[in-house]
Amino acid sequence: MDTASVLEMIKRGEDSRHQFKRNVNNADSLAADMVAFSNGDGGIMLIGVSDDGAAAGLTGDDARRLNQLVSNVASQHVQPAINPITENIRFDDSLIIIINISSGINKPYQDKNGVFWVKSGADKRKATSREEIQRMFQKSNLLHADEMPVAKMTIEDFDMRYFSYYFQKRYGSLLEDEKQPLPRLLENMGLMQGDKLTLCGALLFTKEEYHKLPVFIVKAGSFDANDLTTNNYQDSRNIEGRLESVYNQTVSFIVSNLRHIQGEQDFNSIGIPEIPHEAIRELVANALIHRDYFVSAPIRVFVFRNRVEIISPGHLPNNLTIENILLGVSNTRNQLLASHANHLIPYRGYGSGIINALEAYPDIEFIDDRDGNQFKAILKRR
Repeated sequence: MDTASVLEMIKRGEDSRHQFKRNVNNADSLAADMVAFSNGDGGIMLIGVSDDGAAAGLTGDDARRLNQLVSNVASQHVQPAINPITENIRFDDSLIIIINISSGINKPYQDKNGVFWVKSGADKRKATSREEIQRMFQKSNLLHADEMPVAKMTIEDFDMRYFSYYFQKRYGSLLEDEKQPLPRLLENMGLMQGDKLTLCGALLFTKEEYHKLPVFIVKAGSFDANDLTTNNYQDSRNIEGRLESVYNQTVSFIVSNLRHIQGEQDFNSIGIPEIPHEAIRELVANALIHRDYFVSAPIRVFVFRNRVEIISPGHLPNNLTIENILLGVSNTRNQLLASHANHLIPYRGYGSGIINALEAYPDIEFIDDRDGNQFKAILKRR
């Protein structure tokens, strides 16, 4: 990196990817900053620059000491160890050290005291909530929400009649002919863990105990406006139940609040739906299967005058981007749920959902909101 690039970076000031430090003497403080960058999207630290952007510079002795400190902290104070890249840049008669820290591939990272740090704007903070730490483990495929046991949900909450129907449909044999004891069978299928239902088991096969999973619903609303500033809604519903039922109800809610276009068809025909049902089905299934179940929030569906929005908790996982999902690249966040759900709802997987939706209806916009931790599909209404 040349001096001009460094000066331009300094002019832009600090943000979540760039941090300035006049000097560094405390190993623990440096470790916390490195952990925060590694747990996020990576970034650059400039040592020898004050918070206000004044380039104070470092001596040659400072640079040698700091390069050794960076190496020691990265290997001994950050767990697991990281490999930052340092570069000394000549600035007038002094030096500035650039430390480039990549987004970690072994998240979550912690300091030697076991503290998880994350970026918060230009600053950092401790990650203290269970959900936030779970999501970091999730990014490294060390933890999956759909495999976690659900407190207070046992085999007593399991709908055996519905499961028997599913078992016969999927495996072509009767459940009563299965030689394994039922608890072992359910555990082998990932639907129980110990004496508790997993989240997958609860979402797919629970009885009427939906109040035990109060946030995993769909909140749907239809508005006679183009935004949420109005109270003039035409329809509003909290959609709850087993995943298959939630899927059917959500698709029905959207379809029932859309128009059918007559065009040149006969007056007595039902008309052509302004948004093809195939696109709606694909996007609703995508939201239910791929949402982040570590986030305690509902899926939201809004039908406005000019568009339909389907908003899922959790941004795209890992290194997925809008560009590569449009090419069929996939990274299934809830693999267990997906493996069972594709026998209950029209979900095929294989990264084909977005492509199928666009083939049915190209006028769809996708927004991966990483700051808001949500993924949004917007279907423009004709």
